[in-house]
Amino acid sequence: MQSTVPYTVRAIPLCATSPPVRLAVQPGSLVAAFGTIPDPRSRQGRRFSLQAILALAVAAILSNHLSVLAIAEWGGRQSPDLLRELGFRDGVTPHQSTIHRVLAKLDPGSLSVALERHFAPSTTTECKRGGQGVAVDGKAQRGRLAFDPQDGPVHALSAFLQEQGIVLAQEPIETNGQIEKAEAELTVAPQLIKRIGWQGRVMTGDALFCQRNVCQQVTDARGDYLFIVKENQPTLLDDIRTLFDPPITCPPLDDQRETQTVDNGHGRHHDTRRLIASTDLVGYSNWPCLAQVFRYERTWEEHGKSKQGVQYGITSLPPDIADAGRLLALKRGHWQIENGLHYVKDVTLGEDRSLVHLGNGPSVLSMLRDASISLLRRAGLRTIAQHLRLHSCHPEQAVALLIA
Repeated sequence: MQSTVPYTVRAIPLCATSPPVRLAVQPGSLVAAFGTIPDPRSRQGRRFSLQAILALAVAAILSNHLSVLAIAEWGGRQSPDLLRELGFRDGVTPHQSTIHRVLAKLDPGSLSVALERHFAPSTTTECKRGGQGVAVDGKAQRGRLAFDPQDGPVHALSAFLQEQGIVLAQEPIETNGQIEKAEAELTVAPQLIKRIGWQGRVMTGDALFCQRNVCQQVTDARGDYLFIVKENQPTLLDDIRTLFDPPITCPPLDDQRETQTVDNGHGRHHDTRRLIASTDLVGYSNWPCLAQVFRYERTWEEHGKSKQGVQYGITSLPPDIADAGRLLALKRGHWQIENGLHYVKDVTLGEDRSLVHLGNGPSVLSMLRDASISLLRRAGLRTIAQHLRLHSCHPEQAVALLIA
């Protein structure tokens, strides 16, 4: 599916093959959303608006210019007409040092709220329960290690719509080198959950987030959860394991529903995923809002060797809302946050290679990368690297994504 961003005509000197375009900022655009963010700078000596600087940064990232120096150089090469659409009325753009200072001072929370309001409008009462999977996972920016090895890399916790490929929210994680990554993620998880409209959505996560308070908070917000259970919840794990894999011969489960998928690809053959769901622990376990438990088994062949893995999980979704097939889809969909967000940011957008390390710069720049990915995905553009290369020669298409 191609972008439906509207274009109208005005002459702008671009590549030889680029048609003249006329772009107009719309009230609901990302550029307009940037205008709602408080500017941390004093008014004295301020030449460029915060709105214009953020718009410039995202447009440059969308055009495959990924560092702060590259962002500044990209802005300096654009036509005055195109720059006016980003908010630079005199056709002059800021220097690299100015962009660095702005990113370092900007409050990541204010930026995150603005992006959340733009990309994630609140769900409505008509939204079907369990209709959207929201993957929550943390990520580190390892480029800072060269400058602050004792403090460790910058971390952030992100919420990602599985099917749409859009970042709902990001919460920076403050660490001092002494707090474990897992502990830090759990510390900020309540703030991230609080900021999201959960009706019709299902929070998915690894075993780290299988916590009573997390499950209670999501369900209190009229959402649901689906988590893997591991040794960090030993009693719950033993109950589920005993239910599905009893040590001795036992009567069959009162409720047992299952589904299976078989895939081939990525060097794996006969990649079989089987999920068995049951309600037999409901009423026995006192876990908050527990509606089903499941056993997830995966078997595959790789390099001529057979491999197998088994996991157990819980969910607040009842069988009439989510059958075994839907639970399997949510379980598999969770890892879209790794392939569709973390991998793209590290490999395509060079986040781990970024040397930005002062102040809030790493967190702010990470959110601007999120915004770039979300713009492309919302427009139906899935091949991120290909469209970054396209926009490098056709910057008007990148700007169109921001102003429409």
